[in-house]
Amino acid sequence: MSKVYKKAASFYENYDRKAGHQDVTHYCPGCGHGVLHKLIAEALDDFDIAGRTTLISPVGCSVFAYYYFKAGNIQCAHGRAPAVATGIKRVNPHSIVISYQGDGDLAAIGGNNILQAANRGENITVFFVNNAIYGMTGGQMAPTTLVGQKTTTTPRGRSINNEGYPMRVSELISTLEAPVYVERVMLTGAKSTNMVRRAVRKGLKNQMENKGFSLIEVLSACPSGWKMTPVQSHEWIEETMTKIFPLGIYKDETKDIEPTIVEPHQFDAEDVYTKLSIPTEEDSVKETLEPEEKYRNPRLVTAGFGGQGILMLGVGIAQAGMQAGYNVSWIPSYGPEMRGGTANCHVNLSTKRVGSPLVSTPSVLIAMNLPSLDKFEPLVAEQGLIIYDSSLIDRDSKRDDVEVLAIPATQIADDLGNTRVANMVILGAYLEYTKILSKETVFKALPNFIKRKNLIPLNEKAIEKGIEFVQNLGTV
Repeated sequence: MSKVYKKAASFYENYDRKAGHQDVTHYCPGCGHGVLHKLIAEALDDFDIAGRTTLISPVGCSVFAYYYFKAGNIQCAHGRAPAVATGIKRVNPHSIVISYQGDGDLAAIGGNNILQAANRGENITVFFVNNAIYGMTGGQMAPTTLVGQKTTTTPRGRSINNEGYPMRVSELISTLEAPVYVERVMLTGAKSTNMVRRAVRKGLKNQMENKGFSLIEVLSACPSGWKMTPVQSHEWIEETMTKIFPLGIYKDETKDIEPTIVEPHQFDAEDVYTKLSIPTEEDSVKETLEPEEKYRNPRLVTAGFGGQGILMLGVGIAQAGMQAGYNVSWIPSYGPEMRGGTANCHVNLSTKRVGSPLVSTPSVLIAMNLPSLDKFEPLVAEQGLIIYDSSLIDRDSKRDDVEVLAIPATQIADDLGNTRVANMVILGAYLEYTKILSKETVFKALPNFIKRKNLIPLNEKAIEKGIEFVQNLGTV
């Protein structure tokens, strides 16, 4: 019998969620993230827990774990992974919850989050990647940057008098009563990698046995941020970094802790809906309009650039929809891409409960600049609707399986004396084209999302102009 070495089943075979080359990770040569990913994925396979695992990753290089792990994934705000992990674990106590964080995230903005989760003894496993720098956003100083270490924000080296001492997270967490296992390991050679492998499995095993909070700190190279070769960076970890961050087990009470018995619980959703006065079966929509079936329960993406009132347009649709009795959601969407992309938000209007505020396949796209049309046009569902500002977009839609409404919204707004009401022109056009909401409902909603009351009449005129534009389409 021959032994076959292959990628862990808990890793995607191809990284379809990733842009560019989808058969390789995005990590730099020598970076420890990929190795740690491999060790975690192998443990998920060997313990047969991938199907009930949720990996929480915040801002930083850790955010890209979503591309690779074939498990539950939640991306969250900078530093908030322990708080999100707590919520997921408490709602699903039989799940395996991993908080995967870097030092710029966990030890800086997330410092209080990790301390509180550890102090409560949350039954989660935290993997803390310490490379002593903000590796993703430009190589700035992190809480764990060494004294004398040069970064983009400490070009002369970190100073005790100015920036203080490096933060030793493992030592800090181990002083708390509740954590059961805290260890610091490093990723350099084969021997140290085997030690990481053992620590990863122990941290996960503790959670599987309901023993409580485990944190594994991994000293990892950032050759790009450190301006070193991979070999040099591994030598630097062994010769310099470990003097400030000594390896070892800082706390281990796993043998003394009796596993907690977690009883399965029943979640009565209908009871919650009743207590919160959320409609369950009855249709609460008050609108008397009857849009065609294809326009009902729209899933919208509104997109453009900053200053066009994109988010306010989404808020306006959601506010009017809520006042009309629809179940609604509104959420701005920010991906992990660099700054300078389009501003956009997701809106749901539904006669049924909204399962998720995210809109991955919009039935309606409102695009107010060309980059937004380029980005979101391919995502629109077949037989969907694309509305775009033809004053700013100089091409037709490339889709022949959707409805398209081109309106010179910016030009109409300019004629009214204020470019900034182009969003309301488009709102009026959308109302008239689909009949999803009445003009009267939207007018009643205006004071709830337009704070400057003196501008409400102008916004009403803009909505009227959008309505008139659609009404005149058939007469041109």
